[in-house]
Amino acid sequence: MPESTDNSLKTEVKAYWNRASCDTWHAQSQKFTPEYFEQIEEWRYRDQPFIHSFAQFTRYHGKRILEVGFGAGTDFIQWLRAGAVASGVDLTEEALSNLTHRIQVYGLPSPAGIKVADAENLPFDSGYFDLGYSWGVLHHTPDTEKSVRELVRVVRPGGEIKIMLYNRLSLCTFHHWVKYGLFRGRPWRSFRDILWHHMESVGTKGYTRKELHAMLAPLGLTDIRIETFATSYDYLPWKSFPFSVANWALGVLIAMSGNRLGFWHGITARKNRTT
Repeated sequence: MPESTDNSLKTEVKAYWNRASCDTWHAQSQKFTPEYFEQIEEWRYRDQPFIHSFAQFTRYHGKRILEVGFGAGTDFIQWLRAGAVASGVDLTEEALSNLTHRIQVYGLPSPAGIKVADAENLPFDSGYFDLGYSWGVLHHTPDTEKSVRELVRVVRPGGEIKIMLYNRLSLCTFHHWVKYGLFRGRPWRSFRDILWHHMESVGTKGYTRKELHAMLAPLGLTDIRIETFATSYDYLPWKSFPFSVANWALGVLIAMSGNRLGFWHGITARKNRTT
């Protein structure tokens, strides 16, 4: 992708998320009030309870953590509550405003540092952090592979990375293909094209497990583990009959696939100690 195109796309991505940080649309209360933040947190961990077991916030007390793309700050404040030495970056000023107010509202300890920065060019020294964490963010930046390399770079040898990237071969992607491809008389549109143009900010990508292994293999990582999660995004949004029956069937299908049809890949790995 030419650099000028890359920069134009990143500008569009930033504009999209500057309008509203992820999950903030689930809050009905006045912005930046305790109720506003509590509604965001309640929805996130009700819909995605596995985040806690994936991140394991309390294991990182006293550890240096970097979260790339903190959004509304829901996960970031868990690092602070757990006593981690937490730093964070996000592409948008809106996210920084959300997180700054959130820390103040709850009277949480000051983070090591939070700032607006680009995931593809992290403003940190190499080998500094014990954990590099990013949940559902890096598939939005134009050069996802570079952003993953950057996250690995700033983690110390023996440290960990934990990231979530979208699964292209998911029920969520299939639902979007039906809506924007099949029902619009364009069944030839690929899943890749559907995600790029119709999943949140323009340029969104999804990855197969094979593609993830190919991306991670050259980066000096060990203990690579990919776990796929299903959420409400993989189900139909309607609850009444006959959609309730369809959702039951989708649940059976997801279970039979071992969750591999879920939309979210959770990736954990350790940076080689000799890197």
